[in-house]
Amino acid sequence: MKTLLLLVGALIFSGAGYVRSDASDHRYKEGDIVPLYANKVGPFHNPSETYRYFDLPFCVPEGVKEKKEALGEVLNGDRLVSAPYKLNYKDEKDSEVYCKKKLSKQEVKHFRKAVEKDYYFQMYYDDLPIWGFIGKVDKDIKSDPSEYKYFLYKHIQFEILYNKDRVIEISARMDPHSLVDLTEDKEVDAEFMYTVKWKETETPFEKRMEKYSMSSSLPHHLEIHWFSIINSCVTVLLLTGFLATILMRVLKNDFMKYAQDEEAADDQEETGWKYIHGDVFRFPTHNSLFAASLGSGTQLFTLTIFIFMLALVGVFYPYNRGALFTALVVIYALTSGIAGYTSASFYCQLEGKSWVRNLLLTGCLFCGPLFLTFCFLNTVAITYTATAALPFGTIVVIALIWTLVTSPLLVLGGIAGKNSKAEFQAPCRTTKYPREIPPLPWYRSAVPQMAMAGFLPFSAIYIELYYIFASVWGHRIYTIYSILFIVFIILIIVTAFITVALTYFQLAAEDHQWWWRSFLCGGSTGLFIYAYCLYYYYARSDMSGFMQTSFFFGYMACICYGFFLMLGTVGFRAALLFVRHIYRSIKCE
Repeated sequence: MKTLLLLVGALIFSGAGYVRSDASDHRYKEGDIVPLYANKVGPFHNPSETYRYFDLPFCVPEGVKEKKEALGEVLNGDRLVSAPYKLNYKDEKDSEVYCKKKLSKQEVKHFRKAVEKDYYFQMYYDDLPIWGFIGKVDKDIKSDPSEYKYFLYKHIQFEILYNKDRVIEISARMDPHSLVDLTEDKEVDAEFMYTVKWKETETPFEKRMEKYSMSSSLPHHLEIHWFSIINSCVTVLLLTGFLATILMRVLKNDFMKYAQDEEAADDQEETGWKYIHGDVFRFPTHNSLFAASLGSGTQLFTLTIFIFMLALVGVFYPYNRGALFTALVVIYALTSGIAGYTSASFYCQLEGKSWVRNLLLTGCLFCGPLFLTFCFLNTVAITYTATAALPFGTIVVIALIWTLVTSPLLVLGGIAGKNSKAEFQAPCRTTKYPREIPPLPWYRSAVPQMAMAGFLPFSAIYIELYYIFASVWGHRIYTIYSILFIVFIILIIVTAFITVALTYFQLAAEDHQWWWRSFLCGGSTGLFIYAYCLYYYYARSDMSGFMQTSFFFGYMACICYGFFLMLGTVGFRAALLFVRHIYRSIKCE
């Protein structure tokens, strides 16, 4: 067990801590080698479709070294190798040729295809990111693509800012006048050069990453974020206030009516939600699946809270490569005991007997679809030879974490849940035979109710969704986690309230099958988010190609499924509290 904790601790600190270069203290003397790594290249509009830097036919220097990477970096698709440029500390260079190469017809064709797709490159210099495009397309007001001209940049100009013995900032600019013509399929001579300029700055080392986080905090962006929050809050306050007023007034009238009924005549026929008090706590069908869904949902809710805590203390600063992926893997593994405990204890409360089968279902409910999606998408990435394809060693590490951490904790949680011997607290006795549900209009069936339940929470978050999508599936940087946390809290409150309201109207119509309905209504926001994915893909992004499309819709399906389980759990828990409260407030025969 001690070895297990050490392994987990090492994984946390390797990804969640500061990602350091070889020069671990980031201090240099004049002429010192500062680590420069080439990371990846890929089409600008397809963020998942990235390739190794030297997959393009650049000059490969002798003795290329691969940087050892943490788990999160590999999951993020980072593959760092030593770059061909020598940017020693405070060592200026002017148009230094680092390579002369005769590009073959095939290499010209390869470069032209990359330029046509707006390929960019990414490097890291002393852990600071560098971006740039590898070439440009000269359209020159021509409408026919066959008349376009394609050029490869061959001169990169680095400008580095330093403060005493530390690197503060780096920018790379491509010389627009130094080009290689790639338009025709013929051999071309290319002379690759680079220039390095050093300038002093007063910016302290501690603030060097602020440049990247500030991009998402620009005034016009902040205005939109705050508009999003205010819009959500106003929507929520109006609608929830409206629903609360109606609900409280109706409930008050119900309580008064039932109290008068009891005083007046005991033989008077009951109507409304009191009429079904003998059926409302009848356990749901498929109780093992229901308990497993609650267990998985509770685990994902806990995972989300932990991720927000790490985000708010500043762990996920811009370009902290792979920190989020490492945190997700490790925290998911460590919280599996919560899923086991919640699922097994609730399953036993529902008088279930096959608790082992229930635990297996809990373990596979979210991980199963995620694993199948990963297998398919990893095969696609291998076919494309993209960096998103995980190496065999990383797959083994994840399998070991699942085997040595996730599964044992799930089983331990399940045993603890089974032995908790908690009984289901029902204020009313359940009758032997269920009452027949009266015929209901179509809008009271599950699908229309789910549509109503999902729309309100989705309307509270949809503005913020654009920024999250642009960050995850684009190149924007998202750092305003405090606003995101407020939006998340609003989402939870609205989901709980709308589910409670719909549960009341369902019970008032003498429909006692509310267990699954409350879970489905709570989770339906996940379906709305997936519908937004379709809109974002076709209307707000320029993604294209089979690999990018399959990655976007595949992984978003898993994320939306996770939201479905998490918000479904929130909806059911809120509905259960409400139902217990109203039936405890009346006299049940």
